[in-house]
Amino acid sequence: MNLAESERIRTMLSSEPDTVVVNSCAVTAEAVRQTRQAIRRARRARPDARLLVTGCAAEIERDALAAMPEVDGLIANAAKLDPRAWNVPSPGQGVMSRHSRGFVAVQNGCDHACTFCVIPQGRGASRSLPVAAVLRAVETDLARGAGEVVLTGIDLTSWGADLPGTPRLGSLVEAILSAFPGLARLRLSSVDGIEIDPLLEDLIAGEPRLMPHLHLSLQHGHDLILKRMKRRHSRADAVALATRLRDRRPDIAVGADLIAGFPTETDEHHAANLSIVRELGIVHGHVFPYSVRPGTPAARMPQVPKAIIRERAAELRAAVASERAAWLEAQLGRPLEVLAERDGTGHAPNFARVRLPAATPAGTVLTIIPTRIEEGLLV
Repeated sequence: MNLAESERIRTMLSSEPDTVVVNSCAVTAEAVRQTRQAIRRARRARPDARLLVTGCAAEIERDALAAMPEVDGLIANAAKLDPRAWNVPSPGQGVMSRHSRGFVAVQNGCDHACTFCVIPQGRGASRSLPVAAVLRAVETDLARGAGEVVLTGIDLTSWGADLPGTPRLGSLVEAILSAFPGLARLRLSSVDGIEIDPLLEDLIAGEPRLMPHLHLSLQHGHDLILKRMKRRHSRADAVALATRLRDRRPDIAVGADLIAGFPTETDEHHAANLSIVRELGIVHGHVFPYSVRPGTPAARMPQVPKAIIRERAAELRAAVASERAAWLEAQLGRPLEVLAERDGTGHAPNFARVRLPAATPAGTVLTIIPTRIEEGLLV
C-alpha cells in the first residue's frame, strides 16, 4: 500500500526537487521509531530541503512528529494523494516508476476492530475504488510498461462492501482480467482469508494469469488468541483454505503475517503459532513482535514480558526460515518466469526472489532455471 501511495506522491512532486517526503507507518512502535529515524536521516542528507511527513504516523503520532525540529510540515493522511494538499499542480504523465510492477491501491481504511491495531485511527473507514477507476489505473500502469500489476489495500478483501450492489473482490479481479487480455501477471497483496469469496477462490485456484501466491493476514495459530485479537477466522478456517487451494493449484506459495507475544499468550499458545507455520507451509512470513499501541484494547490486557516476546519472535522467524529453505530447494532445476526489477533481482510467479544475470533490463520477463541458492536468493 505504501509503495502504491509513495509512487503517486513522487509523481505529484516530480517538479519539486527540493522537497523530501517521509510517508510514515504506525502499525507498530518500531515502525514509528523507524519513521523518526528516517526523518532525522533525511534532514542530515538534505539540510536545505523542505521536509514533509505524511502517512499513518502523521495522524496517530501527530503532536510528537510536529514537535521534531527537522519537520517543516505534516500532510494529513486522508489528503496525501490530493495535489492541493502539497500546493502543487496536478501531475502530468510520463514520470517513470521505480518498480517493474504496478501497485494499484483499490481499497483504503478498515471497518474491523482488531484489538491490537491502530490502522483505523490513521486510515478511517473502509472505502473502495470503483471498478472504472481501477481499470483506468491498471491501464496507466500497463501503458508505462509494468510487467505485473499488484492489487493492494489496507483490507483488500473488503473491496466493494461500500459500493452499490456490494460487489466482491473476485468480480473486480475478473473484470481486470477480462478488460486486459494482454495482462500476463496479476497479483494480490495481503488478504483476509475469511473474506475470500467463491469466485475469487476459483480464480486463485485456476487462473494462470493470477499469480500462485497467497499472503494471509493470519496473525496467530491459536483460536483463543485469535478470539482475543477479535479476528474473524479460526485456525481451522486458515488450514482448510490453504488445503483447498493447494489441492487445486499445487504450486501456490503461502505467506502470512504472524504476531509473537500477544497479551495473555502462553507457551501453549506460542506452540500453536509455531506449528501452524509448518501446517500451512508458510514460506513468505512477516513476523511481528507484539507492540503496544496506545488506545487499543490489547494495550489494557496482561502483557507478555518483552524478553519473552523477542524469544518467541525469533523462534517464529526460524520456523518460517526452515520452511522457506526447503521450499527454495524444491525450486532448483525448475523453469521459472521471472520479472526483472531494477536492483538485479526479480520475482517468480510464486514470489520467489531470483538473482538475475548482470545488466538484465528492468521489466524483462526471463525464463530462469535456478541451480543454487545464495543469501536466500535463487541463482
